[in-house]
Amino acid sequence: MSFNPQTIQGILNRVITSVVVTSFPQLSLTAPFMAKSMAQLDFDEDAVDQIGTATGIVNSPQPYVLATLTANLLRSQAIAAAYIAQWQQQAILGSVTVYPDSHVFPPITLVNCSLLRPTPGPYDGQDPTVKATIKGVFYTNAIMWSSL
Repeated sequence: MSFNPQTIQGILNRVITSVVVTSFPQLSLTAPFMAKSMAQLDFDEDAVDQIGTATGIVNSPQPYVLATLTANLLRSQAIAAAYIAQWQQQAILGSVTVYPDSHVFPPITLVNCSLLRPTPGPYDGQDPTVKATIKGVFYTNAIMWSSL
């Protein structure tokens, strides 16, 4: 009996990517409001500090890490202007949830978020992208609270 051992790789669906800004729903984004590069989420820190000792390391888990979300808005739509106006009025956003381009990867919620900067980009008629940089907290190592 023969069979193909290759694992099915799955599907990415860019139109399901979204960013939900809980306290400011007018800033929430779906695919039609974003440039082709849509959104990117990066964890800025390690979840564990590894402290060197004389003969090895001591692990020191972090209760949270900072994360940076870059949402690529379309300058040709009012949403980009709304981000600039929000930045001018109140840059603290609260909770933001990012829904990825795959049904099998979980959404990620950041708390205590701030809109650090919207970057309008080149005004050259070629690139409609306004990068909105949002930074917040992602909680890690939840089990450390139960071992007190």
